[in-house]
Amino acid sequence: MRFEECVEGEYRIFVGALEAPRGEGYIAALIVNRLVCAPGGRNEAFRDESLACGYRWPTAEEALAYAKARAREMVRTRSHALSC
Repeated sequence: MRFEECVEGEYRIFVGALEAPRGEGYIAALIVNRLVCAPGGRNEAFRDESLACGYRWPTAEEALAYAKARAREMVRTRSHALSC
């Protein structure tokens, strides 16, 4: 299991590579939190603990790279998935 964290604009991104259940490889996980939130609002903007429908990447590095790319794409395009 490996995790990384970074800040992209107004969001904190957490990505993970988790050992795939019942098999070889790693699945990618992603959490995007807002750094600034409306009073009473939720900080968590998006969470997916099994990106790409649970696709298994051969290495943790590949799973992390996919999760980071997906998160950055969401933040840069201000995806509707991140709206309050």
